[in-house]
Amino acid sequence: MRLSKAWMVASKDFKTFTKRKSIFYSIFYFEVIVSIGLPFVIRFVTSKPGAAASLPILLNAFSFLFVIGAALAPVGIASYSLVGEKVQKSLEPLLATPTTDEEILAGKSIAAFLPAIGANFVGVLIFATLVDLFTHNLLGYFYYPNWNIVIIVFLLGPLACLLSVGYNVLISSRSNDVRSAQQLGALIMLPMGAVYVLSETKVLDLTTTNLLIGAAIVAVIDVVVFFLVKATFQREEILTKWK
Repeated sequence: MRLSKAWMVASKDFKTFTKRKSIFYSIFYFEVIVSIGLPFVIRFVTSKPGAAASLPILLNAFSFLFVIGAALAPVGIASYSLVGEKVQKSLEPLLATPTTDEEILAGKSIAAFLPAIGANFVGVLIFATLVDLFTHNLLGYFYYPNWNIVIIVFLLGPLACLLSVGYNVLISSRSNDVRSAQQLGALIMLPMGAVYVLSETKVLDLTTTNLLIGAAIVAVIDVVVFFLVKATFQREEILTKWK
């Protein structure tokens, strides 16, 4: 696989997405709400007596939202990547070039992954900074950075983002409608949302060990999805049978 060709595909997608503002801006909506809104929720909670005891559990749960954010951010781009071009009649010329299937899929994945994970990094930085400002007096120390947020930012979040990209490209390659592809693509959030609910209800502790186990599970699923996408993407079928 030639990375230069994959980057050419990604660059073309970057230009397309910057023109389609609704898709591009969808990356940032969730990040802005979580990174700015939740610290003020925490500030309100810490104003109540005895808040320090339960604060670490709440902060760990809120930190996990950035795993959900990493999975949600690329949905708009990745789900549009193939079916959107099919609708706009711009996919067939790309598939007719000497670019290989692997290069096309890699380019589509890069175009969805980089903006999403970049927005997630910025969101975590804003969130952690505001939380430290609001909780330092109560806790007596800066809660962030810690190992949980390091695992979320540099391991579990990127793996969740890759899973979402792969899943959504797979959905996009089998869909004929952009809206239905996006709706199906958003389902990737459900298992991660379930983990968040379990953490909030204290059924599951988001310890460093559990986060590492979760990252290992997601990594295995990433590999499975990668091979599914590779096996499912057939340019001849797309060129001749998509209507």
